[in-house]
Amino acid sequence: MQPTALAEQLQLQPSTITRLIEKLEEKKLVIRTTEGKLTNVYPTPRAKDLLPRMKACIEEFSGHYMKLLGAKESAAIVQQIANLTDKL
Repeated sequence: MQPTALAEQLQLQPSTITRLIEKLEEKKLVIRTTEGKLTNVYPTPRAKDLLPRMKACIEEFSGHYMKLLGAKESAAIVQQIANLTDKL
């Protein structure tokens, strides 16, 4: 994936993405390749191994706030955040 696509998806500034990629490279979680002016970022096997744990953390977090707020209110908040994000 190209850093510009990451910036758009995560709604972060390109300079922020660059720093994030550098930190992930230091931790051996991504590999950056350059072909001419085109830069791509790929997850390493180590990063791919972390994916199930990351998904489990997301599920646990979602479960906690859903338990506190209820399913209906949780869905409403997620929708509101998405709407606000679209306006930024």
